[in-house]
Amino acid sequence: MPPVIEARELKKIYGSTLAVDGIQFSVRKGEIFGFLGPNGAGKTTTMKMITCVSPRTSGTLQVLGRDPDRDPAAIKARLGIVPQETNLDPDFTCHGNLVTYAGYFDIPHEKAAKKADELLEFVQLQDKRDVAIDKLSGGMKRRLILARALVNAPDLLILDEPTIGLDPQARHLIWERLRLLQAQGNTVVLTTHYLDEAARLCDRLVIMDNGRILVEGSPADLVKQYVGDEIVEVEKSIEILACLKETGMGFELFGDTIQIVTDSARDVARILFENCQPKKLITRQATLEDVFLKLAGRSLKE
Repeated sequence: MPPVIEARELKKIYGSTLAVDGIQFSVRKGEIFGFLGPNGAGKTTTMKMITCVSPRTSGTLQVLGRDPDRDPAAIKARLGIVPQETNLDPDFTCHGNLVTYAGYFDIPHEKAAKKADELLEFVQLQDKRDVAIDKLSGGMKRRLILARALVNAPDLLILDEPTIGLDPQARHLIWERLRLLQAQGNTVVLTTHYLDEAARLCDRLVIMDNGRILVEGSPADLVKQYVGDEIVEVEKSIEILACLKETGMGFELFGDTIQIVTDSARDVARILFENCQPKKLITRQATLEDVFLKLAGRSLKE
């Protein structure tokens, strides 16, 4: 089965800025695929090329079997897009927003009205059917935008930071809806800054930085390959550093914390307590966040 999205040597240049630098990736039908990276990594630019908003500078790109530069209208008709910003129409109710949006796809009014009711139920907003947009909470607005993206029964759903600024309850509800959409055969591509979100949702993902893809794989495989199983953290001090050097144990320094990657946190903790007497010690599972920080760096990027 051909990929839903396939990019080869994809490049985008804005003036003198190389925003996307010859990346390659493919998205399979029915999977949730994620783009991670710090601000300015090239994620949003890549999404703009996929969604036919910005033409590529060079390379090849196929979306749903078509070239975005040649057949943008045909691709857009089969896309569902959840933008990062909240861009609902304040002049309409929840139901009105969906019915009006359906008009852009030439969906008959009666069919659109029925579809709107079904989608409001899907995102658990049926009790807000006739409520004005300015009366909704942030989480409700994000759910309504997700419903709007599904009006045309898209073959590919693109989400840019789908749960940005939401409380945990609202985030979990959107996660549940996305998993249900995947179970129904939908293909989902998302960008997110929430590493736990990527780990929970994505079958595969890429981590980008400076316009390039650093790594690609499943969250679990990336954690195993680039970090390991477990991490022991202790406070940084001259005494602890000297003790660790005496034991010959490998470690990394991150600010005021010392991190030790290991396959057996219990054994490492025992050695540290017996030899180094740390005041505070934490053992935990390695996470996708550890991979991200290792590959993309820990310094703040704007």
